[in-house]
Amino acid sequence: MARDRKKKAPRRGPSAFDRARDELFSAIRQCGVMEAAESERVDWMNETVAYMKERYPELGAAELRQLQETGMRFCQPVIPHGKEHTALSTEGVNAA
Repeated sequence: MARDRKKKAPRRGPSAFDRARDELFSAIRQCGVMEAAESERVDWMNETVAYMKERYPELGAAELRQLQETGMRFCQPVIPHGKEHTALSTEGVNAA
């Protein structure tokens, strides 16, 4: 008795958006924009997304906006732990 084999769908590579996002994240890590001032990060991101628009013409306006928003969130400085008020760092909160 022969077994019916289901045909597997051909594997597709990453989408243009996925490739552009990965390239953007790599550029962010390599160029040091994370340490830049906010205005410099915005300028850098605007220029980089304009470049991505040329490099990936198949991306639409909504995808480019999403790419820019995602990139800006990725560029945000890390929140330093231990500098804000926490249960361990607030002595005498109930002392009154």
